[in-house]
Amino acid sequence: MDKTIIVSTDGQAIIRSHDDGKSWYRISIDQDLEYDDRVRCLLNDPRDPKALFAGAERGLFHSADCGVHWERIDCALNDYAVWKLAADTRNPDIMYAGTGSPTRAIFFRSRDGGRSWERTPLEMPPKCAGVSRPRMLAMAIDPDDARDVWVGVEEGGLFRTRDGGDNWRRIDTDWPDAPGSSDIHSILVLPGQPNIVLVLVVNALYRSTDGGGTWMRTGAKDSWGLRYSRFISRIDGSETDLLLGIGDGTPGTTGALLRSRDAGATWQQIDLPVQPNSCFWAAGGNAADPDFVLIGTKFGDLFSSTDGGKSWHKEWREFNEITDITWLPAVPANQGLPHVHA
Repeated sequence: MDKTIIVSTDGQAIIRSHDDGKSWYRISIDQDLEYDDRVRCLLNDPRDPKALFAGAERGLFHSADCGVHWERIDCALNDYAVWKLAADTRNPDIMYAGTGSPTRAIFFRSRDGGRSWERTPLEMPPKCAGVSRPRMLAMAIDPDDARDVWVGVEEGGLFRTRDGGDNWRRIDTDWPDAPGSSDIHSILVLPGQPNIVLVLVVNALYRSTDGGGTWMRTGAKDSWGLRYSRFISRIDGSETDLLLGIGDGTPGTTGALLRSRDAGATWQQIDLPVQPNSCFWAAGGNAADPDFVLIGTKFGDLFSSTDGGKSWHKEWREFNEITDITWLPAVPANQGLPHVHA
C-alpha cells in the first residue's frame, strides 16, 4: 500500500515521506503555510484519503495532495493558534477545533466540513497555573453521537457538551482530589454503551466504565515509574487495544510506551529498540492499515510498527520538535513536484 507519513513540528512546519521513511521532504516556500511555521496538530480529512488538515500558530490549513501544497482556510480561526482538531467520521461536515497559547483558548465548531467556523461558550481565562496560557490539547467525540464531545485543557480542566457546544459541564471537579487533575493531555472515548472514557492528565490516568459517571485513578509515577503522562491512543481496528506514552518530564530525557489489550484496565510496558530521547509526545495511525502505527518523542525520535504496535523500529530521520504524526494511504500523483529535502 502507498503511504505518506506526515510529521508536524514546532519550527519546521510539515515534514513528509512518500517511501516508508527512506527520504523526507519539507514543504516548499511561498505557500499559505510557511515552511518554518509552528504546526500544533494534524487531522486526516475523512472525505479524501489524500487530504488532511493542519492547525498552526495562526489558523487552519488544508492539503489535498498528501501534504505537498497547503492552503489557508480563511475563517474565524485565522488569528488563533489551533492546538486540536476532531471530525465525526460518519458525518465529516461536523468538525471541532480547540485553540490556545499564545492566543485565547476557545472551542470552535464547523458544520460544513471546516470551511467556516463559529466560537462556542467554552472559553478559558487568558492565564492559568502551570503553563501560563491555557491550550485545548485534548478532544474526543462519542463514536455514537457527534454532539457529545469531551474537551481537555492544559491547564483548565475537563469539559463535556452533549449538544455540540452550546452548553458545557465541567467534569474533573468531581474526580478524587489529586494534584494535577485539571491539567488534561489526552482523551479517548471508546465505542459501546455505556462508553469507556479514558482521560490522561499530567500525572495520572482517569478511567470510567460507565460513560463518565464514576472514575478510577491510576497514578503514573507509582504505576509506571515515570511521572509525566502525555498521550493515549487506540489502535485502529480494535476497540480495546490502546497505547499510552509517558516520560520523565517535559520535554524530559527519556520516555516509555505502554500497551493495554483490555481498554485501559491493565497496562504493560513495550520493549523498544533504543532508549527514547525524551517524553513520548504523539501517535498516529490510519484505518486503511491498522498494523502500521507511528509514535514520536518531543525531541524528535520517530518509531514505526508494522504489526499493530507489538514491535517497533526507530526511523533514521530525527526531527526538531514533534507535535503530531499521521499517515495517509496515498502518495502525490506527481512525484516530480518541487519539494525541499529535510
